[in-house]
Amino acid sequence: MNTQKTVLIVEDEKNIVDILRFNLQREGYRTLEAYDGESGLAQAVSANPDLILLDVMLPKMNGFDVCRSLRNQGSNVPVIILTAREEESDKVLGLEIGADDYITKPFSMRELIARVGANIRRTAMAAPAATAAASAMPVAGDLSINTDSHQVFRGGKAIDLTQREYELLTFLASHPNKVYSRISLMEQVWNYGYVGDDVRTVDVTVRRLREKIEADPANPVYILTRRGAGYYFAV
Repeated sequence: MNTQKTVLIVEDEKNIVDILRFNLQREGYRTLEAYDGESGLAQAVSANPDLILLDVMLPKMNGFDVCRSLRNQGSNVPVIILTAREEESDKVLGLEIGADDYITKPFSMRELIARVGANIRRTAMAAPAATAAASAMPVAGDLSINTDSHQVFRGGKAIDLTQREYELLTFLASHPNKVYSRISLMEQVWNYGYVGDDVRTVDVTVRRLREKIEADPANPVYILTRRGAGYYFAV
């Protein structure tokens, strides 16, 4: 790692903070810690970390409100929600309010470190928009993707996508007109070996992606639905 990246851990269970701090520092990250939502939000604003690990159940202000507040202030810092609850609604809400990813406790440290790295890498690789737009490959209509800088452009203007939105778009765009079921997308894009309720995550991510890349999200031209089958990228 050339320049040290900072991860802000917002979690009220000290033993979890200690484990996360130890493992992240061992991987070369600098860490900051906050034990409640209010101080987490304050540090997120003042310290401008490269990524936030954000627990949902926090004193003073819950994780959803912290994330929502950051996004309302225009912050695009990658946020990974930590949730002890396996409830589908938690995951969906996290994505709806702009979290980049979520991970359910208990989690494997290896998986968490991999998710942290992937989300930081996308942000760190973002080249200046003008340069990246010039070398972006057209995929359809006025949509183009620069896979080096991990940026997407519509009419030459950069679109801010989360890691998952970017990965979903590039996956579908690289297999034009091929229909993928939600379960298949969970396996291919999310690399999750489980399905069930989590397929709802695909619907939420597709909807958020359409809101960003489509001129009229209600009548999409890029990411289309094949009823009863799944989604595909139309060219």
